[in-house]
Amino acid sequence: MQKLIKGIIDFHQNRRNQVKDTFAQLALGQSPDVFFIACSDSRVAVNVFASTEPGDLFVIRNAGNFVTPFSSSDVVPEDESEVAALEFALEYLKVPHIIVCGHSDCGAIKALCQGRENIELPHLRSWLRHGEDALKRVRSTVKMEGPAEVNAVSKENVLLQMEHLKSYDRVADRVEKGQLMLHGLWFDIQNTDVYYASLEERIFRIIDDVEGERVLASLKGEQR
Repeated sequence: MQKLIKGIIDFHQNRRNQVKDTFAQLALGQSPDVFFIACSDSRVAVNVFASTEPGDLFVIRNAGNFVTPFSSSDVVPEDESEVAALEFALEYLKVPHIIVCGHSDCGAIKALCQGRENIELPHLRSWLRHGEDALKRVRSTVKMEGPAEVNAVSKENVLLQMEHLKSYDRVADRVEKGQLMLHGLWFDIQNTDVYYASLEERIFRIIDDVEGERVLASLKGEQR
């Protein structure tokens, strides 16, 4: 907390004037082109590894970067915060892109791998159910343990949450019409590498010069 307050003091004294015009413009309204769904983990610093600026991203963060899947039995899902942000991003901000971002050494995924039934905290135990299919998929195909399993499940979880997004008509319809694109990222904290997910191929490729150009080429023709 001391570091936070000292940082605010430093911002006020040394950096406020440098960004004052930017925030004055943003005060008139926001127009981000990405709805960014990330883990609450303090190490997932998208402003650092993606060099984003204020106003670039509409962000929601939670433990495990989960998205509550649509259920026809519930008009309003039990975990409605994520869906409320999704609705706002689509209907009010008209974002053309949604990113689900996972990361290495994810504590939520680690707890899931160790067994949801072992978690004493009731809300966390319930919340982690949104990632169980990712765990089942990994364990049905390969036997791993420790950090390797956690990272494999974390990657599979990014793909799973992209599928959860497509369970909503608002998302599926816009994707079908070419008005919305879904993306998956995975951040390797130790090596500071960022990977791009292919939902169709179910693989992750490191975003180097070649992959970066390939992704950029896929974005040509976007409206914003």
